[in-house]
Amino acid sequence: MPDKVNRFLGGPPLAVLGKLILLSVLIGVVLSALGLDPWNIVESARKMIATIWDMGFDTVRWLWQYFLLGAVLVIPIWLILRLVRAPRGR
Repeated sequence: MPDKVNRFLGGPPLAVLGKLILLSVLIGVVLSALGLDPWNIVESARKMIATIWDMGFDTVRWLWQYFLLGAVLVIPIWLILRLVRAPRGR
């Protein structure tokens, strides 16, 4: 039974719980920086979209620059990890 639980969760339960807690805190910080409120997420998202719309395309350009900056590191690292972990033929 523990093997099934580990396989379902993707690892030992405490390790997975720790990772989920850290990831939740990180995502919470990012969402907070975006001005989202966990108690009224739909209204907060609507306000954020309206603010972005009001700011115009400068915001889109700003987001695009951050996307490109992050992608310069994230995409190559992801590709290398996928190639290293790829199943090998017999």
